[in-house]
Amino acid sequence: MTIEQQNEKSSPSKIYTANAYTKPVEFGGLTIGGPDFAVIAGPCSIESLEQFTETAQFVADNGAVMLRGGMFKLRTNPSSFQGMGRDAFDIVREVKARTGLPFVSEVTDPRQINDFASLVDVFQVGSRNMHNYALLKELGSVDKPVLLKRGFSGMISEWLYSAEYVVKHGNPRVILCERGIRTFETATRNTFDLNAVAFVKRHSHFPVLADPSHATGATDLVIPMALASAAAGADGIIVEVHPRPSEALSDGFQALTLPMFKDLMARLEKILNALDKKMLKTCSPAKTLDL
Repeated sequence: MTIEQQNEKSSPSKIYTANAYTKPVEFGGLTIGGPDFAVIAGPCSIESLEQFTETAQFVADNGAVMLRGGMFKLRTNPSSFQGMGRDAFDIVREVKARTGLPFVSEVTDPRQINDFASLVDVFQVGSRNMHNYALLKELGSVDKPVLLKRGFSGMISEWLYSAEYVVKHGNPRVILCERGIRTFETATRNTFDLNAVAFVKRHSHFPVLADPSHATGATDLVIPMALASAAAGADGIIVEVHPRPSEALSDGFQALTLPMFKDLMARLEKILNALDKKMLKTCSPAKTLDL
């Protein structure tokens, strides 16, 4: 094979499809990438049974269809809170059983996959692991969806190729998530690339979520950017919510309070109505938790 043929075979343009139609991803009675808009919510990190229960109850009562919560955290500062790890497993089981909501959490190492399999309904690959091809290949063998966040320095073509690693190893149920990229701008934590949401919706078959929490790194920007995500055509959002952000062990500066989450959901309804879309609902009402 000539160099020209090799370059043609690996050309980023080959990963793009003109006027693509989203292939919905189904799991746990939910459909991501269908006509309705999904809201996933929960704390950055699970800190205790009380904290996760309180948050889960509130977001479930106010329209979230899926819970998020970190158990293992990749942190830049090795002295920062790294998550509860395995100590969070029983908490997750209890809260899931009580709410009936599916759960997504970040897997940081291929060795965690077997342990996560009984806990999560969706495996999340975080920004730092978008290029972790060993992890992506292993997730290709699981029978659960993969939520793939864009790397903070990842090009759109690289993001889509990372998704293809999962697909080509046997798992077609990939959901993309734009969470902001690193640019020269320092006023916000990252630069929220809503261009990418619209572009990927048009040029790939993957459903696309947006994460305005990590993208902005500022609580007061999360709601405006969540609304903008809906307007840009995202299939849903994933947001961080904490009952007392000032006490959060990680990323409290970008977490919505409980009343702010309720306000977000009310405002999202108005945006979606203007777009002739609806909020995705769970198959059964959330159960009431004992706090």
